[in-house]
Amino acid sequence: MSAGATAQTRIFDTPEQLAREVADWIVEQASKSSGQFALCLSGGTTPRRLYELLAEPTYRKRLSWERIHCFWGDERVVPHADERSNFHMAWEALLRHVPIPAANIHAIPTEHMSPAAGAAAYATTLRRFYGAETLDAGRPLFDLTLLGLGEDGHIASLFPGSPALKETERWALPVVGETPPDRITLTYPVLASSGITAFLVAGESKHGALARVRAGDQSLPATRLQPTGAVYWFTDRAAAATPAFSAA
Repeated sequence: MSAGATAQTRIFDTPEQLAREVADWIVEQASKSSGQFALCLSGGTTPRRLYELLAEPTYRKRLSWERIHCFWGDERVVPHADERSNFHMAWEALLRHVPIPAANIHAIPTEHMSPAAGAAAYATTLRRFYGAETLDAGRPLFDLTLLGLGEDGHIASLFPGSPALKETERWALPVVGETPPDRITLTYPVLASSGITAFLVAGESKHGALARVRAGDQSLPATRLQPTGAVYWFTDRAAAATPAFSAA
């Protein structure tokens, strides 16, 4: 993790408390922006409860959905209606319940094209939204990026030992044959291009990877991300239950 990033850690007693506090925090962050608010969503089990909360009236009414644009850090190459799809999870838990314009939902294309074609198409979508062909460190692509942490230290679909970890030019890549089904992932430069990066980590099964990231283990993809903006770690006590992390 970049030493230049401003890292803050918040530990909560339960996953439910984590989800509620992060929901309030996201509303707060979005309220600070008056223009478009680009939100890069994470898949996985930890964000699901967060998305469900944001769909509830208490939170839904506090967000200006017409300003919010949703993107994804990665996707499985399955139909969007497939339960394994990150889009499907976010749609069912959040997006179908809120008044976000359809044009503001930027799903990774996975149907009727190859993973390589889908990655290229999504890169084009991102560049058009950003308004430039190259990323400027002073003008992040996303306002807020949500990331999980795999037990092996992966983020999005950047897995340990993957050739994708070395990519510095392309914005999105196909991930084929590594962890079925095939996937499409944003690359390090794009994931790093965010005003705020928030890691959501819950469960005892994650505490080993979390401790290794905090210790600076460069073999883990999460450690090698170098965000351009502030970094937050939101964890529950089960995930943080290691001396190396709890003492931080």
